[in-house]
Amino acid sequence: MDIKWKNKILLITWVLLLTFGLSGILSGLSQGGEYLGNYFKTQQFEDQLNQFINYLSMFELNGMTKEEMKKEITITDEEINEHRYRYGNLADQIENIRGQYEDKIQDTQQAQNKELMDLYIAERDEKIEDITNNFKSDEHIKLKIVAEKEKKIDDYYRDLEKYRGEFAKLQMEFKYYLKDIENGKVYTNLNVTKAAEADQWMSSKNVLFVRSYPSLKYGYISSKRNAGYVDNGDIVDIGKERSFEGKIAVSKAVVPTGFVHSSYNEYQKRQNLFYVYIGSALMALLLNLYLYKKLSILQAIEMGKWRSHYRRIPIDVAVAGFAIVGLITLTALKDYNPLYLYGSWYTFITEIIYHLIIVGSLVMLTLVQGNLLWGRVKGIHSIEEEWRKSLLSSVVQGIKEAFLIRSIGVQIILLLCVVFGFGGGAVIVLLRPRYILLYAPLFMIIGLPIFVLILKRAGYFNRIVTNTMEIVRGNMEPDLPVIGKSNLATLANNINTLKHGVNTSRKEQAKSERLKTELISNVSHDLRTPLTSIINYTELLKAPDLTEEDRESYVQIIDRKSKRLKVLIDDLFEASKMASGNIELVKERVDLVQLLQQALAEHNEAIGESTLQFRITGPDKPVYAVVDGQKLWRVFDNLIGNILKYALENTRVYVSVKDVRGKAIISFKNITKYELGQDIDELFERFKRGDTSRHTEGSGLGLAIAKSIIDLHGGIMDIEVDGDLFKITIELNTLE
Repeated sequence: MDIKWKNKILLITWVLLLTFGLSGILSGLSQGGEYLGNYFKTQQFEDQLNQFINYLSMFELNGMTKEEMKKEITITDEEINEHRYRYGNLADQIENIRGQYEDKIQDTQQAQNKELMDLYIAERDEKIEDITNNFKSDEHIKLKIVAEKEKKIDDYYRDLEKYRGEFAKLQMEFKYYLKDIENGKVYTNLNVTKAAEADQWMSSKNVLFVRSYPSLKYGYISSKRNAGYVDNGDIVDIGKERSFEGKIAVSKAVVPTGFVHSSYNEYQKRQNLFYVYIGSALMALLLNLYLYKKLSILQAIEMGKWRSHYRRIPIDVAVAGFAIVGLITLTALKDYNPLYLYGSWYTFITEIIYHLIIVGSLVMLTLVQGNLLWGRVKGIHSIEEEWRKSLLSSVVQGIKEAFLIRSIGVQIILLLCVVFGFGGGAVIVLLRPRYILLYAPLFMIIGLPIFVLILKRAGYFNRIVTNTMEIVRGNMEPDLPVIGKSNLATLANNINTLKHGVNTSRKEQAKSERLKTELISNVSHDLRTPLTSIINYTELLKAPDLTEEDRESYVQIIDRKSKRLKVLIDDLFEASKMASGNIELVKERVDLVQLLQQALAEHNEAIGESTLQFRITGPDKPVYAVVDGQKLWRVFDNLIGNILKYALENTRVYVSVKDVRGKAIISFKNITKYELGQDIDELFERFKRGDTSRHTEGSGLGLAIAKSIIDLHGGIMDIEVDGDLFKITIELNTLE
């Protein structure tokens, strides 16, 4: 860091002012809130008051002697059962006691110490008898529980005397006048007899603080506040709970050894010091801001050659370094509070000077890093490039690539450990030849097999690479051998699968290109045919010598061809909407048998004029399904129309409906007029027809639309061809 000598003192002064100002404001905001009020609103005083009330409840308000407390002892059934089954049932407890004494008795028996052995036996039998009596008599248990509780009461009163001296000191500072709201008994340490006299004494001239009970926040004072003895870790209250009203105050009279007055005086000193500290910090920040604007302090930090060295550090390392130092600096500024260290002005100022030197150095380091980092950030041209150069990016990328397949990463690490281990072993053997006796067997057992394994895996890998290069060139080599269950074997199998997939994809692509060509050709043909007729007959209508009969005939032809063209275009749009799923279904409960009958009824005239014989079979009861009736009727209409167009004359047509385990199976079977030698699945493609000469009036979209409608209903529509037998099966979910 190259800093001009004439700016050094100014820069150091500015940093110290900044440190002092920030430290004062931050520590004041985070820790100095307690000094903005008065001492009697602090948690410290609240704890002292609560401690006094606890002592008061234990020594005076509870008002029970040890004997009275023992008389209040009660035993519940739950306590009896808990004591009885504390260590399990009777058999378990007896077995446990026998196990405790078994080793002791055997040891004394082997030592031929009959006197001690008899003592252990008697002690064991006594405990077994006691446990047995627990399960025989509740009274036996009650006596034991009462004895335990009486002991705890004795311990409680013994321990209570340890706090009597502390309570006496607090009584010198806290003055109270309390009355039992039930019986009117008064408890006070004031020399008064009436409540009015107590109120008069607890005026502002005599006390520093006074609190009245009951209050909205604290309510009444209870006699059971810590007045009881400890049983199984819980406070067991004794006697009837009583509530008290009145006042508790802190006397102005100074008690030399008083806790409250000493804390109160210390608080006032620190409160004054707090205002001085915060005021000085604000003045330091104002002066700091003035110097910054007036003298351009940060320009005094000249980085010079250090800036070029800093740019070599990875950006994430630079950011992490700045963040860590900044966080340490902020913590040091925020958590520092000299008010708690105040003993005298000398120690206070000395502590601040030490703080400024240490934390000021951190502030200076943070400013230098921030200056360097900001200059680097402003000069970034590509964030991605900086990320690629970062340490974290290198580590993340390395870990991802090494453990993309976890087993490979682990194997590489193990192999490297073995290689480096044997390499280090070779060096040791060269320095200490006698270790060859240990090194050689290990190398033959571990090192040599691993060396051979590496060579085999390398050869296998080379075969895989060579095979993939041939695939890239378009040469379909024979399948790679899949050897073992290693990752290389998995890779070889995947390449074989990929190669077969490429072949399949090529066939599918060729089929797709063929279908695309046929689609364009069919669309052009089917749209051009009626359009050409419309244009030709329109030209004929323009002839002036055209007879009225011919004119009417031409108009009918144009009308028929226009409607034909409209049907083609409407079907094309509907097929497109169906394929994209951009259509809404209006579903309702529909009887499929009745819907099929309606569709057949629409074609009654055409069926009667045809030479086909329809055979309709279906269940006697309705078959209900939640479908769009209009759309499903369109499916039936298309299929029946196709049968009338493409079925061989003088043959039978079979239409059936079945309800099979919640599925409606609807089938249409007929003998085809045309030979179906092409791929049957392609009949679902747009503009595909069984009539390859395209002499019929169909649009070639009927089956495509029908299948799309069934798919939208979550159903299945299949085509089966057996010779000239053509069958379409529809499967839909029904309502149970």
